[in-house]
Amino acid sequence: MTSSVDQRPWLSALPQQPSTRARAPMRRWLRTRPTVAAWVVTAVFFALYAAVSVLRHRRMATAGYDLGIFEEAVRAYAHGHAPVVELKGPGFNLLGDHFHPVLVVLAPLYRAFPSPVTLLVAQAALMAAACLPLTRWAHRAVGPGAGLVVGCGVGASWGMVSAVSFDFHEVCFAVPLLAFAVEALGNGRWRAAACWTLPLLLVKEDLGLTVAAVGALIVWRGPRRWGWVLVAAGLAGTALEMAVLLPAVNPHGTFDYWRQMSDGGGGGGPAQLLRVLWPPSKWLLLLMVAAPTALLGLRSSLLLLCVPTLAWRLLSDNPHHWSLHYHYSALLMPVVLGGLVDVLGRRPRVCSPGRARVALTACAAFTAVTAALYPLHELVTPSSWRTPAHVRSARAVLGRIPDGARVAATNRLSAQLTGRSVVGIACGATPPGPWSPVALPDRRPDWVVADRTDSDGFPLCGSPVRVLAAYRAAGYRTVVQADGVVLLNAPAVRDGFGAPRLPAGDARAALPSG
Repeated sequence: MTSSVDQRPWLSALPQQPSTRARAPMRRWLRTRPTVAAWVVTAVFFALYAAVSVLRHRRMATAGYDLGIFEEAVRAYAHGHAPVVELKGPGFNLLGDHFHPVLVVLAPLYRAFPSPVTLLVAQAALMAAACLPLTRWAHRAVGPGAGLVVGCGVGASWGMVSAVSFDFHEVCFAVPLLAFAVEALGNGRWRAAACWTLPLLLVKEDLGLTVAAVGALIVWRGPRRWGWVLVAAGLAGTALEMAVLLPAVNPHGTFDYWRQMSDGGGGGGPAQLLRVLWPPSKWLLLLMVAAPTALLGLRSSLLLLCVPTLAWRLLSDNPHHWSLHYHYSALLMPVVLGGLVDVLGRRPRVCSPGRARVALTACAAFTAVTAALYPLHELVTPSSWRTPAHVRSARAVLGRIPDGARVAATNRLSAQLTGRSVVGIACGATPPGPWSPVALPDRRPDWVVADRTDSDGFPLCGSPVRVLAAYRAAGYRTVVQADGVVLLNAPAVRDGFGAPRLPAGDARAALPSG
């Protein structure tokens, strides 16, 4: 890859209807200003992402796992504390789960706007920022039509949309960093690529392998000094985080996710190969990663950056890691579309004009089809903009819980409370825990709220009905219930002097004694 800029008039745009005179000046203006066009695409997708994620939160389609978890962590950072997350367990430091100190960047914003919506809007801005470098690169290297196709291909890609519609995750920091790194690699700006890549070490522990992959690519294509620095930093960073930092903070003294890489693996050789390629849903994942570029992007060496992420996902025993949902594929989308730009703009013998047009048309068609299947289509569905009656009932029930109280809640309701209460997951008597009805009196929750219609049982210790029964058996009384949402209040407990001590926020505390 070289740093030359190759303008190709035969790829300046896909076939279009003749524009009117009124639109011609605007088209000429955008055609000569790739950065402006890239910012327009970025702004559009920021608005779309923010609308989708915030509307889903308003409909209570978010959950304690994972939006509530990350809000509790950022809330702790915002107040100068360690990221202790009660949703994960009593006193659980989230830096013992995954290594993502980059979350502290959100602390000032959250301190100014303390709400889960703050995290969702920040994620929308970060994810949309990935459209900027790739749209600009495609516009300059190939033409404005290709820039539009690639920019929309990134923004509306199934991996990106799945991520922004599934709560909040730290990967939203990695996506734009890798997108800018891919643009720099494609243009031979090796130092810039290294600078964009190194912060990935602060986003998540496995991304050190991606840093090493970028370094290996620079060793192959560019100055070896910068490449070897990245290789060493990436491998050392991942080793340090997984073997030292995470176990030091984790309550079990280990990296919890090793189990998902070893259970059921069995042996090596053919058995290990079978594990990587089976079940067939893993083949579908690989096909969906390559499909946005009509397989043409596979000809680019940039696709090597996908190998670390795909490797650990295919080796994992967790079926969620192979699925086409959640946030795991977001990091791959800028790399795949960047590979397409690399092939179109720099390999004329490989990519003829006809084949380039076919690839761009196929990319646009794939984007349109997947956009209709993934949550972006919710924005044109009237029901997505309405507040369901069940949500209104749930909000009325949640409004009875005072700020600052200890609350045990079911998964979907947890994300509505983490901004103003200390929240744990409602759990039955078995197994016992700090949020169960058999916990010590000073550790039990003051309030319990459960949605009996919540179909997302993870990570409950039993169904909502059984959980409510366990708390009632321990003396919790029903305060209110509406449309399947039930609020329980803890029984009075006696302090060391034999006097009754009422739960925080209990209305009985305001009544005169005797």
